[in-house]
Amino acid sequence: MTERCSRAGCTSEALWAVNWRNPRIHGAERVKVWLACDEHVEFLRDYLATRAFPVVVTDAAAPLERLPEVTA
Repeated sequence: MTERCSRAGCTSEALWAVNWRNPRIHGAERVKVWLACDEHVEFLRDYLATRAFPVVVTDAAAPLERLPEVTA
């Protein structure tokens, strides 16, 4: 089964993993993953980055197990 983009209403195949976490409530070991197609990868990354969440984009087949710590 092909994974689909996490952007609302999108049914395109996911090629990217947008790895993120909310540092106010989770440590570096907690990683959430949104899947993204080519069209929405920057939108999803920017959405999280503007909220000061650590976010790293990887290939959809290689999500991360840990994100870097954030220093304020």
